[in-house]
Amino acid sequence: MKAVILGGAGFIGSHLVDRLLASGGEVVAVDSYLTGRRENLAHLSGSARFRFVQHDVCQPIPVVGPADVVFNLASPASPFDYARLPLETLEVGSLGTRNALDLARAANAVLVQASTSEVYGDPLEHPQRETYFGNVNPVGPRACYDESKRFGETLVSTYARIHHVPVRIARIFNTYGPRMRADDGRVVPAFVAQAIRGEDFTLFGDGKQTRSFCYVDDLVDGLVALWQRGDALPVNLGNPAEFTLLELAEVVRKAAGGGGRVRSVRPRPENDPRQRQPDISRARALLGWEPRIPLEQGLRTTIAWFRSRLDRAGPT
Repeated sequence: MKAVILGGAGFIGSHLVDRLLASGGEVVAVDSYLTGRRENLAHLSGSARFRFVQHDVCQPIPVVGPADVVFNLASPASPFDYARLPLETLEVGSLGTRNALDLARAANAVLVQASTSEVYGDPLEHPQRETYFGNVNPVGPRACYDESKRFGETLVSTYARIHHVPVRIARIFNTYGPRMRADDGRVVPAFVAQAIRGEDFTLFGDGKQTRSFCYVDDLVDGLVALWQRGDALPVNLGNPAEFTLLELAEVVRKAAGGGGRVRSVRPRPENDPRQRQPDISRARALLGWEPRIPLEQGLRTTIAWFRSRLDRAGPT
């Protein structure tokens, strides 16, 4: 098995690299390091079945030869990143996706497109099914990410119909685990870092907005299952267990054994979803997949990883 992973030095991409190598495959990871990090793949130095190519996928991708699958995970994915890189986010969702499709076609490979629950916007349907068309503001501050992913789904689906390339579309819900950045703007690493440091938990809004948190190992299993058993229509991949951010803070406090009070530091951002929960009926039926790792268990592993890094870094 040979896989090409675009965005392979990112949070999810690097875990997918590890998963496929552990299965005995050969993996080529492509990343520009715009938001990916060298340290996420440093442990693979010297691996005979792993190759890294530093490259911007908005340019034609210099990987040649046959492959079984191309996973397109190349994109800024955290609120802080796509807020500071809005044009780059739009370009990677359009030009980068087209280049990923051309690569998959030339390699005679399946293309697995990483989309997002953000295509549902601030949803009026709850939980969200794949048949829901979403409630997205196309000119709002989050639109660069939401619309790049919506366009990516359209491009993948249209290209597949014209060129008969086998494609899969994963609508990924909130995912967490080791290798996240504490400063990337997502709530789990922010709360974990604050708990370890004994600081107050800071949130936007009243904390009653909900999210569903999937541990990265479960998500990676879902991506592999989607490649192997999926079809061309979108599939939700996420954990349907729903928590308010206030509840999340208490679970993090328990898992970490520390943390201060919960306080709001500013209003909820414009177009920030009030509710987010996947309906994974399709993933269960089509892929035989559902998450196995409960939130507190995944948080303990995540906290241990963050704690080891903060200890090495010293006081901040």
